[in-house]
Amino acid sequence: MNAMNIQEILNRNDRFAAAVGCRITEVDEQHAVAEMRVRKEHLNAGNVCQGGALFTLADLAMAALMNNSGQLTFGISSNVIFVSSAKEGDVLRAEAVSVADHSKIPSIEVKVTNQEGRLVCHVTGIGYRKSVSLPTEDLN
Repeated sequence: MNAMNIQEILNRNDRFAAAVGCRITEVDEQHAVAEMRVRKEHLNAGNVCQGGALFTLADLAMAALMNNSGQLTFGISSNVIFVSSAKEGDVLRAEAVSVADHSKIPSIEVKVTNQEGRLVCHVTGIGYRKSVSLPTEDLN
């Protein structure tokens, strides 16, 4: 599958990620990048970016890399370590890299950083690659 296609498909069809402001900006065979600007709606009661928003950003980058082959791949396990806080206005970048591109069970590592390059969280994930193609039609 063409990397631009996966970027377009997920930016269009991952409705939850789009609704919270996450977008894929780069994809190739070895890495994928998703970005998000922290908005007021992302803040928790402690006035910092909610962990679920951070995970959603990392998960979108993982999805782009895992599905780049064109085979439908779902995450089956993830671990997130929150290292520092993100605040309103921060521009976050989640870069996913392949640890092991197994034909059925790929493994991914994601680092989420802010605009200054400071690590905000670290996520590892494992997926399950199905024997069907990623749906490409407009699901909206």
